[in-house]
Amino acid sequence: MPGKIDAYVDCVSPYSYYATLYLRKNRKALESHGVEVEFHPVFLGGINVGSGNKPPWTLPAKANYSTFDSERACKYFGVPQIKTPDFFPILSIFPQRCMIYVKNNFPREKYETTFLSLWEWMYYKGVDISKPEKIGELFQSNGFSDSEIKAILAAASSPEIKQALTDNTQKALDKGAYGAPWFWVRNAEGKEEPFFGSDRFAFMWQYLGLPFQDVTLVEKESSKL
Repeated sequence: MPGKIDAYVDCVSPYSYYATLYLRKNRKALESHGVEVEFHPVFLGGINVGSGNKPPWTLPAKANYSTFDSERACKYFGVPQIKTPDFFPILSIFPQRCMIYVKNNFPREKYETTFLSLWEWMYYKGVDISKPEKIGELFQSNGFSDSEIKAILAAASSPEIKQALTDNTQKALDKGAYGAPWFWVRNAEGKEEPFFGSDRFAFMWQYLGLPFQDVTLVEKESSKL
């Protein structure tokens, strides 16, 4: 395909959740224009350290604003208001490693829907998915067999999968990432640029040269006497 969106996402990032939902919703339209979408698990904690950034919940001004922004984002993307559990933020290394293995060994649809369930279980069910026994239950609910779950959990502690997550995270850093979701986008001309966040899709569509309908403010009609 002439165009591609590489999306670097982490289950600890609610904005990665919104972006994943939105890109999957629009995948058919993107593919009709020859644009591929691929989701890459990364460790956001490593990106923050590597870039010198700080997560929003550690800065009072950002944390206060996030309360408003989260509610607005949920309304815009058509999902229930997320509920931040008392154990948040989690150390997302283990679930992200699991998703590396799932991506490499299962069909794309199962990988992506399972990835979405990480956010859903944490934000809507209040489950600490960083714990192996809890994420094992999550995989079971997604139709994985006992032997498959055993293989996923074992792989998440293997040197190969540990290195794969490190490599993904470093690749995002090398492409300028300082948070998630981070996108590396190639257009039909072969040019590549970064995009950040779940609210820059209009800019991305422009860069890709895709036809789209932007947000248009409708003028109120004058009342008739």
